[in-house]
Amino acid sequence: MIKKLLAVVAAAFLLGACDEPAPQAAAPPPPPVKNFLVFFDFDKSSLTPRAMDIVKEAAATAKSGQNARLTCTGHTDTSGPANYNMALSLRRANTVKAALVRQGVPANTITVVGRGETALLVATKDGVREPQNRRVEIVIQ
Repeated sequence: MIKKLLAVVAAAFLLGACDEPAPQAAAPPPPPVKNFLVFFDFDKSSLTPRAMDIVKEAAATAKSGQNARLTCTGHTDTSGPANYNMALSLRRANTVKAALVRQGVPANTITVVGRGETALLVATKDGVREPQNRRVEIVIQ
C-alpha cells in the first residue's frame, strides 16, 4: 500500500514538474525610432530655410510622442583640421538643438553629440568638401 502511495505521489510530482510555466506577458514593443537629416553649407552652422523645415518636422514628431528622447549628432566633411571639424560639428548640433527648443521641444530631452569628420555619410579622402557629410542627424526615440 505504501509503495502504491509513493508511486502516486512520485507520479504527481513528476507530472507537476513537466507543466510548462505560464507564458509571460509580452513586453511592449520599443517606441519607433525616427531619423531626420539636417544639411549645412560649407563651414557654416546656420540653418537654411530647408533645414529649418526639417527641424520643424522633427519637433512636431517629438512633441506628438510621449517622453520622446532626442539626440542631435553633428558631422562635418573632411575639409579642414580634425579639431576644427569637431568643434564645427558641435556648433551644428547645438544650433539644431536651439531650433528644436524654439519649436517647443523641452531642452532636457535633447542630447548633443559631435562626431566631426569621424562618421562620414559618404566616404571621402581627407580634404574633400562633401555636402552629404555636413549634417546633423536627429534621432527621436
